[in-house]
Amino acid sequence: MIQELDQDFGALNQYIAQLRPSKIFILVDENTHGYCLPMLLPNLETDAPFEIIEIEAGEENKNIGTATQLWEIFSEMEADRKSLLINLGGGVVTDMGGFVASTYKRGFKFINIPTTLLAMCDASIGGKTGIDHQFLKNIIGTFALPEGIFLFPKFLETLKFEELRSGFAEMLKHGLIADADHWVALSSLNKISPELLAPLISRSMAIKNEVVTKDFKEENVRKILNFGHTIGHAVESLFLQKGNLILHGEAVALGMICETHLAFLARLIDVEHSSTVISKIQRFFPYIDIAEFKNEDIINLMFNDKKNLDGNINFSLINGLGTCLYDQKLHPEQIHLTLDFYKTLN
Repeated sequence: MIQELDQDFGALNQYIAQLRPSKIFILVDENTHGYCLPMLLPNLETDAPFEIIEIEAGEENKNIGTATQLWEIFSEMEADRKSLLINLGGGVVTDMGGFVASTYKRGFKFINIPTTLLAMCDASIGGKTGIDHQFLKNIIGTFALPEGIFLFPKFLETLKFEELRSGFAEMLKHGLIADADHWVALSSLNKISPELLAPLISRSMAIKNEVVTKDFKEENVRKILNFGHTIGHAVESLFLQKGNLILHGEAVALGMICETHLAFLARLIDVEHSSTVISKIQRFFPYIDIAEFKNEDIINLMFNDKKNLDGNINFSLINGLGTCLYDQKLHPEQIHLTLDFYKTLN
């Protein structure tokens, strides 16, 4: 269930009234506590007791330590299987909240109220929950669907430009893998702003939801949603390991550039197609300097990708605008060539 909220959050209150939870927990980070919770609380109508739980913001805090703290809070506050967790935040909050709710006492209900563009279009949808471990992205997690996703586009006005651009990368990905018209509409924008993006968010959400509905456990077609993520996650993990974080969308944009070039090397698209896609992504996203990382370090991390089987790195690669293939195996030399190619783009 995906619903857009009006100013008084009526749909959310109606849902809570029908659910009749024993307790409500609202998970926020320090950013959404300051910017988004003040929009929610005055409009929240419920007789159920509720508690606000704040975690530190940032991908570096999406780990087993934070998860343990949350489980302990649930225990101290006597959470039960009729409790409800409201995840009010970006991808870290929805990933983390979904994970702890789906595992505590073998699971209790949670809903997502995404506050970033990345979470609205991608992270809050699809039932993937998770935490990072040993600098590996989302390596521990569950498949657990939220009871509902409630969209309040006004939250986009609280974001820094870099956060808005980070979510835009996932929207571009949706167009590239599944809807050429969506890609054209997005890549033709003259700037990234809440006003220009708002009418396009629902299509990105629908694409993600359509793919997930076909393949919830990521056994086949859902893998196309990982376009740009095999290389992107590896680079993001290396920066995380160094304590020099980059935003997820920046890593995905880098990954899409590289994996578009891989699609060309694999002869799935021609050079004109590859160059056009890459130049349009570059128009919105700055070059990320990865010269300090050896190709071997990036490739070694790619072997930990969750899509891999039998020791092979499996890529999802576009084979046209709005279409994508999964389980594509490439020769290591092609990956080296692509990483070297990216380093020339500066």
